[in-house]
Amino acid sequence: MKIAVTSASGKLGASIIKHLTPLIGKDNVIGIARTPAKAKHLGVEIREGDYNSREHFDKALQGVDAVLLVSGMDDPKKRIQQHQNVIEAAKANGVKKIVYTSIVGDENKNTFSPIVQSNRQTEADVQNSGLDWVIGRNGIYIEPDLEYLDTYVKDGEIRNSAGDGLCPYTSREELGYAYSKMLTEEKHNGHIYNLVGKPITQSQLADYINQIFNTKLVYNPMTAEAYAAERKAALGDFLGTIIAGIYEGIKTGANNVSSDYEKAAGREHKAPLEMIKATTNTNEN
Repeated sequence: MKIAVTSASGKLGASIIKHLTPLIGKDNVIGIARTPAKAKHLGVEIREGDYNSREHFDKALQGVDAVLLVSGMDDPKKRIQQHQNVIEAAKANGVKKIVYTSIVGDENKNTFSPIVQSNRQTEADVQNSGLDWVIGRNGIYIEPDLEYLDTYVKDGEIRNSAGDGLCPYTSREELGYAYSKMLTEEKHNGHIYNLVGKPITQSQLADYINQIFNTKLVYNPMTAEAYAAERKAALGDFLGTIIAGIYEGIKTGANNVSSDYEKAAGREHKAPLEMIKATTNTNEN
């Protein structure tokens, strides 16, 4: 069984390949990347694949039994067709199964909603493809908070608009493990899984970071408007609006869904403290 993973040069794609390789052997794993040179270090065959090019995927998916479609990062209006290019190429090449990395979130109530809507449309396209399918709805990654640690320490605080909202964080490591199972075990076919961990508040997140890194961070809530303005100034309008929308969603409970992680992975999701520790170990490797 040959399995292809798109966006292999990205951190999620790389994690999935890392967890998949011991299960089926590196000769049966194919990474697909827009810039193949960026994924050569993964130690598996790498094929070229730009989501904008149906032709790329007609070549990249030859001889493939299952494909893992990592959700693209482009504008929501463009992403639906980009994902469709992969789905159509999979059908044309006799691929039997498609697994899609979607997201948890509210479809209507915040500035992250357009991203969620585009993912839901791809979910429908995957379900209507005629192939075996599995959909994972990823929770929010914990890694960006840890990558931002120097800034938090400099400021002495974590500040955003999430308030007391609960967020069931996950990590790319946890997701990589779950997707390797979803790709290789038939019992998952036809299921949609919420891939999230135990829900915590931003204050709890600060406490856990303090425990592991010996920092003295506090959490200070901001209004949605102030946080959106700050993020847009730092990251530009597109990304700033998306990040602000994520925290808006946390505040209103849009991300606090029940977890299907154990069903998907066959084991419990790591607890937040353990996950943060594991992420620091991974970053050091």
